[in-house]
Amino acid sequence: MDAIQEGLPILGIVAAAAAITFYAVSFSEIREKSFRDLEESETENGAFKTSMSSRKRRAARKAGKQDNI
Repeated sequence: MDAIQEGLPILGIVAAAAAITFYAVSFSEIREKSFRDLEESETENGAFKTSMSSRKRRAARKAGKQDNI
């Protein structure tokens, strides 16, 4: 029983370290993929894709509603 009491905290620490390592590697891979995707979109179009501003979206939505009336 003494060995179990000493080994269990060590096992917990090892498991926690493995989980932290797993998440760190996963997040770094996601970040690298995002940067790759960004670079690919830049090279395809020659520029960044811009999204409409909220004012433009609102104006387009308002124009669409007025067309339907």
